[in-house]
Amino acid sequence: MEKQPILATRRLLLRAFDPGDAREVQRLCGDYAVAATTLLPYPYPDGLAEVWIASLREGIERGDAAAFAVTLAGEGGLIGGVRLRIDTDHARGELGFWVARRCWGRGYATEAVRAVIEYGFSTLGLHRVHAHHFSRNPASGRVMEKCGMVYEGRLRHHVRKWGVYEDVDLWGIVREPPPHGEAQIPSPLRRTPV
Repeated sequence: MEKQPILATRRLLLRAFDPGDAREVQRLCGDYAVAATTLLPYPYPDGLAEVWIASLREGIERGDAAAFAVTLAGEGGLIGGVRLRIDTDHARGELGFWVARRCWGRGYATEAVRAVIEYGFSTLGLHRVHAHHFSRNPASGRVMEKCGMVYEGRLRHHVRKWGVYEDVDLWGIVREPPPHGEAQIPSPLRRTPV
């Protein structure tokens, strides 16, 4: 298997998760505000970050995942994660992302997601990338829209979070030129081999 590269954007370095990231993953994902807007558990249990990071590495080796730790360029501090679950039969990837609460509203999620979508199309050969978010979390939808994704609809009561059924909004982008003047994502990154 070819190693997953490091993706460099203007302000970020996206690299593979390392077992040494587990403690910080648990701290950041254990923030109630982050957990409340995702399917992450709260409280975030001891040992889960280690298991999750190992599963990401296994997925990358099998070729059914691309997963990046989002870090600040120059500082190296972990601020989030972006993952594609890859369905090779259909050349599509399901996008998921999270960012530390202290970094919300600064454009880091958009920058990281845009880089991973471009990587999925240009390097992994994906035809489609899709994602969903809780309908009550429009900030995630704004990230997807800024990355060129198109709103595709709402699934009512699609997931259950903390005993409450949640609606989710669906977004997608395809590799071919979009019809009717829809936005295409720019290519804002440089690739650095691991």
